[in-house]
Amino acid sequence: MKKVLVISYNWPPAGGIGVLRNLKFVKYLRYFGWEPIVFAPTNADYPYLDQGNFNDVPDDLKVIKKPIIEPFRLFKIISNRKNTPINNIVHVKDKKSYIDDLSIWIRGNFFIPDARALWIGPSVKFLTNYLRENPVDAILTDGPPHTNTVIGTRVSQQTGIPFLADFQDPWTQVDYYSLFKIGKRADKIHKKLEQETFAIAKKITIASPTWKNDLEAIGAKNVDVIYYGYDEDDFVSLKASPDHFFTFTHAGLLGTDRNPINFLQAVSELNKEIPEFREMARIKLIGQIDFTVLQTIEQLSLDDQLIQLGTIPRQQALQEIVNSWVLLLPLNKAENVGGRMPGKFYEYMRANRPIMSFGPNGTDVESIISEYELGQNFTWEDVQSVKTFIRQQFAQFKQHNFSLKSGTKDYSSFSNYNQTKKIAGFLDEIA
Repeated sequence: MKKVLVISYNWPPAGGIGVLRNLKFVKYLRYFGWEPIVFAPTNADYPYLDQGNFNDVPDDLKVIKKPIIEPFRLFKIISNRKNTPINNIVHVKDKKSYIDDLSIWIRGNFFIPDARALWIGPSVKFLTNYLRENPVDAILTDGPPHTNTVIGTRVSQQTGIPFLADFQDPWTQVDYYSLFKIGKRADKIHKKLEQETFAIAKKITIASPTWKNDLEAIGAKNVDVIYYGYDEDDFVSLKASPDHFFTFTHAGLLGTDRNPINFLQAVSELNKEIPEFREMARIKLIGQIDFTVLQTIEQLSLDDQLIQLGTIPRQQALQEIVNSWVLLLPLNKAENVGGRMPGKFYEYMRANRPIMSFGPNGTDVESIISEYELGQNFTWEDVQSVKTFIRQQFAQFKQHNFSLKSGTKDYSSFSNYNQTKKIAGFLDEIA
């Protein structure tokens, strides 16, 4: 069996969506003739932990771990956030402190490509020496964090081992790139590192067709699409039990750039137009919620219909999803939204519940929703169409018709098993 070194900052017990892409690759690579060897940090400062992710780690998997210096630890102490998850998409308060702004600027201009950059030098040195005595046939990385990508690029460059660079998010083209207040010097370094990856990697994969085209437009070659996908195993033990209320569920981070104002406005108007609607309808939010979303809910007097579950284990979140009547998928308001295909989209797909996506027309998400009859997309300005769709779903709720599926077409090609099969085929090509 051929061997592939998988370089992955995110690894169990890490929780959240970022760990799943590499984890699912590793879970299924053996089925297609590849034995993974994982390189991960010993002491990473993960914002979320989920012990359940260990269930996906294959038996007898070789995992090599080396320490990492995490600047987030110092920031948490200075900003008094020892127990608060930190991200750059969701803000839990309406005013950022001076420390917040300073840390973002330092992160964007001195920790390149990301806050895990201090792991690059020691990792490259260790892996270059390790691979001389323990050869592999290929290297696989997934970014972000693009620290993974830089390590893979440099190790491949020094050893000659062929390298597949996978992107679940773009690098310099990602929507939150501008949030880091990156100056001209730092921007130049980012783009130089990105181009080095394009030159060294024998194969590049990315999470959507539009982003594939975007990468090719800035010089990437031999690019293909690997969708985020869903894992059939995650749903084996889940039995759908419809919520007593008419629930709209969103799972994951909900930032101000994804605030579903038109949906919330539609719910507010239906509360007045349908006598029993307020009593029966609930909005269930799982994960961190930006303060601006909560402000909108308060302004529209929807507080009594809000159910906040916070950050919960992934299997519990999936159970909430399959129990829900309608699933919410707001896309972020950004220039590259056309290729944004959130990981939860595929889990929504597998849950067989109607999906309401919010974003411009012509996105990759809208294309798949339409092709596989999974629900409907709504532009951000459209309130009336949202109300019409909700009325239709509410009628099904009152008839207790939970058996209504979101689509009838076969979407099994999006499973993690089948997406890993594609990755293994690309590894065969470059090796």
